[in-house]
Amino acid sequence: MDDSPLQVLTVPTAPYPDQRPGTSGLRKKVHVFQSRRNYLHNFVQSIFSSIDLRDRQGSTVVVGGDGRFFNHTAVEVIVQMAAANGVGRLIIGHRGIMSTPAVSCVIRKYKAIGGVILTASHNPGGPDGDFGIKFNTANGGPAQDAFTNKIFQISRTIQEFAICPGLRVDLATLGKQMFDLENKFKPFTVEIVDSVESYANLLRNIFDFAALKELVSSENRLKIRLDAMHGVMGPYVRRILCEELGSPANSAINCVPMEDFGGQHPDPNLTYAADLVDTMRDGQYDFGAAFDGDGDRNMILGKQGFFVTPSDSVAVIAANIFCIPYFQQTGVRGFARSMPTSAALDKVAKATKIELYETPTGWKFFGNLMDAGRLSLCGEESFGTGGDHIREKDGLWAVLAWLSILATRRQSVEDIVKDHWLKYGRNYYTRYDYEDVDLDAACEMMEDLEIMIVDKSFVGQRFAVGDKIYQVEKADNFEYTDPVDSTISRNQGLRIIFSDGSRIIYRLSGTGSVGATVRIYLDSFEKEYVFQDPQVMLSPLATIALKISQLHQRTGRSGPSVIT
Repeated sequence: MDDSPLQVLTVPTAPYPDQRPGTSGLRKKVHVFQSRRNYLHNFVQSIFSSIDLRDRQGSTVVVGGDGRFFNHTAVEVIVQMAAANGVGRLIIGHRGIMSTPAVSCVIRKYKAIGGVILTASHNPGGPDGDFGIKFNTANGGPAQDAFTNKIFQISRTIQEFAICPGLRVDLATLGKQMFDLENKFKPFTVEIVDSVESYANLLRNIFDFAALKELVSSENRLKIRLDAMHGVMGPYVRRILCEELGSPANSAINCVPMEDFGGQHPDPNLTYAADLVDTMRDGQYDFGAAFDGDGDRNMILGKQGFFVTPSDSVAVIAANIFCIPYFQQTGVRGFARSMPTSAALDKVAKATKIELYETPTGWKFFGNLMDAGRLSLCGEESFGTGGDHIREKDGLWAVLAWLSILATRRQSVEDIVKDHWLKYGRNYYTRYDYEDVDLDAACEMMEDLEIMIVDKSFVGQRFAVGDKIYQVEKADNFEYTDPVDSTISRNQGLRIIFSDGSRIIYRLSGTGSVGATVRIYLDSFEKEYVFQDPQVMLSPLATIALKISQLHQRTGRSGPSVIT
């Protein structure tokens, strides 16, 4: 066997113009990474080159992914390039798999300079699906704009990358592997870790596992059904809910991670988790939940398939926050939601006199507030909920938060939500997604729409649908000044706010891999009529939203791809 040090090479390359990271890193079709020479290598080098050499030298970096197709190949490249770029130690999830919340947890636990996460989240996988790569910084959260802009600038001018092509790591064996590299004084260390344990330990310190075990495993147990959608969460659900908390094995389904997510779309909503919704409708289960590909998103269901919107979910957790022991100890520093999320959380914040922050979409904005000690609980309408224990949204944390509320209140999911509406009023809410829309048509529509709504004459305009009249009180392109560091984020979504508090919001999404996704969000508050059908209650607003934007005419669509 050859024991000579491994060779580090500098390989010439040519830049690509399209490696700007979006809201959640760089996402493209798998074939882009496979067919374009050095496409992955260029982006990985751009990440490492964005970190100051003094910080990089001998540092620790965490690597994990959701197990989708191309994950294994990408991990091998990252290992070889990390070694060549002066990183001292890599901590990698077993078989290269680790949930996004767990990566955040492990970065913080080991005081790493950051982590590389290989995921396209809720987007489809497989050879014809999507692949993604993003970098989280030392706080465990997504990199801020200044850092991702630096990555993009480097990627546009890159001429070479460093790699150690002879380095082969065994991802299947737990423990440390050491490698000697030429011109390096210290060996390069790769540590393959149990993907679940550090994260499970963190949850044990947040929730009352004894009370949860009693809830899901006793004779009169709550019957739960958890769908991992063949994503990364399978091992976490089995280990924590089934093995540790004692829920029967058949309460967890689709728990084997698959490269193509079983041919399904790993997106926990009413459309793509329809099997779980149908199972819940027959009434044999009291509580249901689904997770996305990388485990940061969640959907909550009650008996008979009662759907809890993500906006209501974070509001209900906020109103019952002291059912979670962690918050009894830390207190509550603040609540936050992304701008398109319904204002249900605002009502709880006002009633409890707790500060509320409205941020742009993207978990990094919450992370900044958490690092400054201003925020304890936050949520996004896109099925993301989380606390300040890590710096990512956290699907399993949200499920355990709900189970903690159920264990304390001894009511059904539906009764808890309906009691909440009676106490605080209800924000009727829906989101229309128009997926894979022609990018030019979508951009032109948004530009024309902005010109229309920011014109001074737009404020005060009245729109009548049936017997409902809506008068525009405010209209703008949402802009956010971070209260911590005063950075300004512009162009975060077009808002039309009416005098009764109802809102229409338009956004182009930044998490797809092809075309554009246009999203329309409708939010309407009712104090009295809280038990109506949301689509009926929101129908007038939907009519106005489509009329103002001319979306169907301008995109050639007759209706949304998904209604949430």
